[in-house]
Amino acid sequence: MGFIGFILAIVAFAGAWQVFVKAGREGWEAVIPVYNLYVLTVIAAQPWWLLILCLIPVVNFIALGFLYWKLAERFGQIWPFAIGLLLVPFVFYPLLGFGDARYIRPSPSPEDPRFLDRGFQ
Repeated sequence: MGFIGFILAIVAFAGAWQVFVKAGREGWEAVIPVYNLYVLTVIAAQPWWLLILCLIPVVNFIALGFLYWKLAERFGQIWPFAIGLLLVPFVFYPLLGFGDARYIRPSPSPEDPRFLDRGFQ
């Protein structure tokens, strides 16, 4: 299973790389542990502290599910796609990254301070 797992990880990383590029980020940001979760919160327009929840065992499954749900929404997908990202990322990241899905930028809101400190001006 070691070689197959390695190949599946490469496929998932290639898909994540493309997802980051579609969202206007650098592709290499997808392969840096922990930092990639922070960038994912930015892409999904969610608070940065969600990445802390992603580092806590058991809670991380729920936090990642929520983060992937919001990521899927940013690409015009529905919640079952988020479940796919969570359970089989080596299939769903390439579908999102190499498929026809387009990134939908969050609308800036003067009332929401998250957008001001993240550069969505």
